[in-house]
Amino acid sequence: MTDHSSTRVAVVTGAARGIGRTIGEWFLRHHYKVAFLDVDQTTLDAAVLDIARPDDMIGIHCDVSDPSQVARAAAQVMAQFGRVDALVNNAGVAVFKPILETTFEEWRTVLATNLDGAFLCTNAFAALMLKSGGGAVVNIASISGLRASTLRVAYGTSKAALIHLTKQYAVELGAVGIRVNVIAPGPVETEMSKRVHSAAIRSDYYDTIPLGRYGTTEEMASAVGFLCSENASFINGQVIAVDGGFDAAGVGLPTLRRNMVDAP
Repeated sequence: MTDHSSTRVAVVTGAARGIGRTIGEWFLRHHYKVAFLDVDQTTLDAAVLDIARPDDMIGIHCDVSDPSQVARAAAQVMAQFGRVDALVNNAGVAVFKPILETTFEEWRTVLATNLDGAFLCTNAFAALMLKSGGGAVVNIASISGLRASTLRVAYGTSKAALIHLTKQYAVELGAVGIRVNVIAPGPVETEMSKRVHSAAIRSDYYDTIPLGRYGTTEEMASAVGFLCSENASFINGQVIAVDGGFDAAGVGLPTLRRNMVDAP
């Protein structure tokens, strides 16, 4: 019989690509066993094959908005690894359309994955954390959950709700040894952003973000890893904007900042 008592186990949703995959790889580098969950079976299988750590990871096809699939995934993780210490709710979808063109079906699709999925997964996996004495949950929200923007009525609302959901869980689960926090990434260099963000949009972001660039998936993973570590043992119920200062800049004028930098 395998002894799971000294093995740390992380579960990452939306782990087949982008930020989620990089988070999963961070955990592997830090000696966790990792369950990669994703709705995209083909991309998930390719990621598992590419990472090539069969003894340390498992890929599980799962639609996080489906309670039965989440329950099945939790059972698979327990059968494979015997415990859960960290959960990262990263799975998310977006519909970028004007408000009056956004259908109720599109609204519900976004809320179902981004909000319902985090609720279902946290309930399922936090119950398993309790069996091994506690753990940490990190939700992946967005700067769009902190400040409104165009074409994001469903996405931004789902992420704002996720931030408050984090606080609700932190208040209740903190009492039983499970810390729950959330990061709000700004623009991140992913394959999706490269496809979706035009040169003009990228230029706008560069002008607005004080650090003058997009973040990397590695920077997002490092923030998540910190929040799951003992170094963050007294951090609970917090939202950390990992955004290069985007949220702090508010309505600051890029031209004024440039003039300040250029001043002798």
